[in-house]
Amino acid sequence: MKESSAEPDPIRDSLHLLCTLLDSEIPTVTNFKGKWSLARVKLTLLQTHLTDFSAEFPNASTSNPLSLHLLDSISRTLHHALSLARTCQPHQLPNGKLKTQSDLDSLLATLHRHVTDCDILFRSGLLLENNNNLSTPSKREATRSASRNLITRLQIGSPESKSTAMDSLLGLLHEDDKNVTIAVAQGVVPVLVRLLDSPSEMKEKTVAAISRVSTVETAKNVLLAEGLLLLNHLLRVLDSGSAFAIEKACIALQALSLTKDNARAIGSRGGISSLLEICQAGTPGAQASAAAVLKNLAAFSEIRDNFAEENAVVVLLALASSGTASARENAVGCLSNLISEDSEGLSNLRVSVVKEGGVECLKNYWDSGVPLASLEVAVDMVRHLAACSGAIGEVLVTEGFVQRVVAVLSCEVLAVRVSAARAVHALGMNSNKARKEMGELGCVSGLIKMLDGKGVEEKEGSAMALSVLLMHPANRKVFRKDERGVVSAVHLLNPSLQGLDKKYPVSLLASLVHSKSCRKQMVAAGASVYTQKLVEMDVPGAKKLAESLGRGKIWGVFARP
Repeated sequence: MKESSAEPDPIRDSLHLLCTLLDSEIPTVTNFKGKWSLARVKLTLLQTHLTDFSAEFPNASTSNPLSLHLLDSISRTLHHALSLARTCQPHQLPNGKLKTQSDLDSLLATLHRHVTDCDILFRSGLLLENNNNLSTPSKREATRSASRNLITRLQIGSPESKSTAMDSLLGLLHEDDKNVTIAVAQGVVPVLVRLLDSPSEMKEKTVAAISRVSTVETAKNVLLAEGLLLLNHLLRVLDSGSAFAIEKACIALQALSLTKDNARAIGSRGGISSLLEICQAGTPGAQASAAAVLKNLAAFSEIRDNFAEENAVVVLLALASSGTASARENAVGCLSNLISEDSEGLSNLRVSVVKEGGVECLKNYWDSGVPLASLEVAVDMVRHLAACSGAIGEVLVTEGFVQRVVAVLSCEVLAVRVSAARAVHALGMNSNKARKEMGELGCVSGLIKMLDGKGVEEKEGSAMALSVLLMHPANRKVFRKDERGVVSAVHLLNPSLQGLDKKYPVSLLASLVHSKSCRKQMVAAGASVYTQKLVEMDVPGAKKLAESLGRGKIWGVFARP
């Protein structure tokens, strides 16, 4: 006898069960008619989805593993629905009212999930992709397809299958930053945020995936777009998550804490207290990441009061003294940001840093052999402390920070050079002793070279430093001996050079204008033209400099008979 070659059609079988339910069984139920009316709505939606699948993707809907799994689950549910509908037909319920009602509520929830899963699978594009049957996709297209598949699997099916899909997604994301970019473009972030409501194990994996996304610059804006929903989830992890989840949440918060609104939200929701606790008792990795988040938050003046209320200085100094290299750098960076602006409250913070041993801590950090790039936060902290008062500036001078700052003024790391120049300005503002000492250490020549630096920040930093150093006569003498100095400073007056505060080169040149040779150099380099434009722009000191240059011309006329 010849066997039938007809293959089973799960869509056709499910549609047949749906017709039986809708046309024959549900109309004859006598119990829970209201709930069965709701079931009818869900079943009708399911019928529409399955009909669409059959019409548009006759092959893909049965050959795609995801669709096969879903159709199998739908078939089992429909058989159960058929049995339950027949149970509800007699006036006397064989299983009792409560049990039957519970079974019916469970059926409604399952039908809702099936309708949602069908909609997700339909919109994912996976069935269309399978229908097109690309034989040799490019690597990028293969990654895009894998991402879509995993994102869909994260939204449908059982918790176990979702967990497996998450493991695969984590593997994909960690392979390459490009994979992260592709997955984000396919819509993984909103799906991950919804999964943060999952049980603990799945939640941990989800936080790990979000933290990985946060490390890719091009993906950060997508995370930021999730707003307070994502932020609140991560803050809850800080208080109740595992050590692993806390560390990953801190990594994600580094990206989210860069905006003022998020910083305010973190401050108002107790985030600073939680982060400081992690700095004290978290894993080494979590301590470093928590300190990095705090460093971002401390950059916003609106929430610095929260740091003072939590006694943050003591915690941060302890971490800066004993944490990992990364934790120490971030702790010093946070302290630097905390004391970075003038106000009564911030002045108290600066004094608190000094009283709690901040200068000694800073010295130890500087001398511990950290990489040059990691010294930027330390140099910035010196600058902010020096700007606090002459007394603290004198402490820094006594503790040898003049030598330390001058030593990195000519290093190869641009950011450190710029910070060092600004620190020279701060140290010299209130201390003639510091100005003299820095000049004797030879930093004037190094700063003159920086006047011709490629970046505007380097040019401005050197002009700032020199405007203070040239208050000392010996430093002016050194400056005048360098042929490049005056000309380079005049070039900074050019209004077409954008982003540079002109008051610093104006101040620098004003300290030299009484020298006849320097004045001639300034005029020859075009200072008279530039200063007239700066006068119109109301740049401080420009009018007085212009007048001094003008008087020099007049006196030059009468210099000889």
